[in-house]
Amino acid sequence: MTRMFAAVLPPEPVKEELAEFLQPRSEHPWIDPEQWHITLAFLARVNDARLDELLDGLRAAGRRRSPVTLRLHGAGAFPDPVQAKVLWLDIAASSADLDELHRLATNVRRAAAHSGAPPDGKDFRPHLTVSRLKRAGQQLDWLDVLSTYDGSPWQATDFALIESHLGEGPRGRPRYEIVERIPLLDDRVH
Repeated sequence: MTRMFAAVLPPEPVKEELAEFLQPRSEHPWIDPEQWHITLAFLARVNDARLDELLDGLRAAGRRRSPVTLRLHGAGAFPDPVQAKVLWLDIAASSADLDELHRLATNVRRAAAHSGAPPDGKDFRPHLTVSRLKRAGQQLDWLDVLSTYDGSPWQATDFALIESHLGEGPRGRPRYEIVERIPLLDDRVH
């Protein structure tokens, strides 16, 4: 069994812009920009023998969905600002693009479940995690800072299936390995 997730990856210019915003605030333990992503589905247990089936399902999901224009804007915390363990940036987009992103997440989750890798039961909430804290605590000041961020828009034309190797990255964080990038083609109209 392998730990994986499907996610939209922001392009390099978007990551560079956010990293530049966070750099003067380096006293906070920000996540490495190479790990920034928008999770569509977390798959804790992917059966290696069914990986091809999962990829086929994800490719089919990509063929049914269109590219979307996204932007990082606003901030939040899980579970809440007073007992925060995770700080994140919100995803801003037109209502049509947000709807399309939600449909993509639904299609990805269905494909995963069909291939024997049911995603976690959490509702899809598009966000980009920028900090994971070892202990829960009040993060109102950091949320105030993050809420001022207004990133440049980008067009997401694909998503990725990513393998997660716990504890193998810098400072004991996960190491991510892209298994495959899957284009958003919307071949339903052709």
